[in-house]
Amino acid sequence: MPATIDATAVAALSDEPLDWRYKGLPSRWWGRTPAQVRTSGADPFADGAVGPLCVLRESALAHNLSTMAAWCRDRGVDLAPHGKTHMAPQLLARQFEAGATAVTLATVSQVRTFRAFGVDRVVLANELVDDAGLRWLANELDDDPNFHLVCWVDSVRGVEMMSATLADAGARRALDVCVEVGMAGGRTGCRGDDEVDAVARAAAKSRQLRLVGVAGYEAATGHDVTQEARQLVRGYLREIRGAVDRLATTFQGEEILVSAGGSTYFDVVADELSEWTGVGTVRTVLRSGCYLTHDDGLYGRTSPLAGALRPALTVWAQVTSRPEPELALVTMGRRDVSFDQDLPVPTSLSASAVTKLNDQHAYLRVGPADRDRADVGAWLEFGISHPCTVFDKWQLIPVVDDDGRVVDLVRTFF
Repeated sequence: MPATIDATAVAALSDEPLDWRYKGLPSRWWGRTPAQVRTSGADPFADGAVGPLCVLRESALAHNLSTMAAWCRDRGVDLAPHGKTHMAPQLLARQFEAGATAVTLATVSQVRTFRAFGVDRVVLANELVDDAGLRWLANELDDDPNFHLVCWVDSVRGVEMMSATLADAGARRALDVCVEVGMAGGRTGCRGDDEVDAVARAAAKSRQLRLVGVAGYEAATGHDVTQEARQLVRGYLREIRGAVDRLATTFQGEEILVSAGGSTYFDVVADELSEWTGVGTVRTVLRSGCYLTHDDGLYGRTSPLAGALRPALTVWAQVTSRPEPELALVTMGRRDVSFDQDLPVPTSLSASAVTKLNDQHAYLRVGPADRDRADVGAWLEFGISHPCTVFDKWQLIPVVDDDGRVVDLVRTFF
């Protein structure tokens, strides 16, 4: 079944009047709705954006959606993009329209957000042992037969806790789970075949759980794309494949779900977790989230589609001070842009670089060729690295066409 989202609830976001809560936007937009701003083809800078201002480029979004969808079709894999990247129902609706079969989420709070917009296919990529979260989820599943969620299990203790809470809550539907295979030195997941098999058997015996597959995260130890690193990833993915082979008769669903794939190694996942024989029907699901906006940093270097995807998310900021010939201070800081992977990239300059961020300022080392273009008052565009930690700093983001005119305004819910 295809994933769905409540189109009426999503459309209603365009009818909520704008006001002072949304940083960077022109004050002349206050009192107008996103639909009215969109219809007028407004230019945020001509209308008085105060900066910094985060924007999305429509042409890049559309291109990335179609590029990733075509790649997944060609490789015979499904895509459940990670919704934590943007937490934006409008963007998820477009991902569903492009063929995504579910949304991946990391927390119960994120699930509740997208359930408010009627999302009915969710991959919760964690083991859920939160008592209150499990009780809420049991009620959601019992109240809506069209709602389907699968989460991970990686310990017998976790299986026991989940089963006890669901039993006490009187859950009528079993919760679908995948046994998670972990990486040595990585994050969550079972370590070693014996532990994987023990957890899988415990889940299969539970009346409150239904074992439907195997999952993992192949970038748990980093994003190195050297041949040596990719070989280590291949070895890990073969552990996942081995678990599917061993547990083939233990799974309880109509098909076996196999899921991995962040935004760096999804090509290796498609290589290693495809062409199944002798185990029944297998559905391989990738969970990449950052393909939608791509970036000018981490994923610009490491994505398998780095040459095909286009950066869609940028932040504009103004030079506010030139205290030294080679230094400009820009009105953009850690409250506005990501810095956990790389610093922002001044895409409108050719010989300059951001060297440091304060809460509200960026330190820009200005090269000789850029000195006249980085004077006080100049607006500069910055590419970002790691979109997840840019989206969470903006409640409302204009989507602009190639002429800088607004074609939509996207709400985020972090």
